[in-house]
Amino acid sequence: MADRFWTADDVADHFEEAFRTLRKLPPVTVQGYFTTWPAIVRTSREIAAMEPQPMRVWPSAAAITRLEQTFDWVLWIEEDERKLVWARAARRPWKQISAEHACDRTTAWRRWQLALTKIATRLNAAAA
Repeated sequence: MADRFWTADDVADHFEEAFRTLRKLPPVTVQGYFTTWPAIVRTSREIAAMEPQPMRVWPSAAAITRLEQTFDWVLWIEEDERKLVWARAARRPWKQISAEHACDRTTAWRRWQLALTKIATRLNAAAA
């Protein structure tokens, strides 16, 4: 990261990738619960009639490392800015974001840009 110059767009892309990586991680389950029921044996006709299960694609180790870096970055901005940045990384519409933050769309966009610029400035300062 030392040879890279960060911009607000780069940081936004990084947050979007981090959000996608979070969605790919396996769900957290409570340990200690198990079932003693036997496995259900289904016929080939029942299997053909079932809805297909979506294929899970697990994130790579490099993607998880970048996700952890992103978690460190959010500590550099305020809580309102964190919510705004993560909402935008989740591709929520500006209208919904501006309603939650009690401001208009332009103000929400400016605050989002400011938060990304704060992170990019700090990353560039650390690289220098």
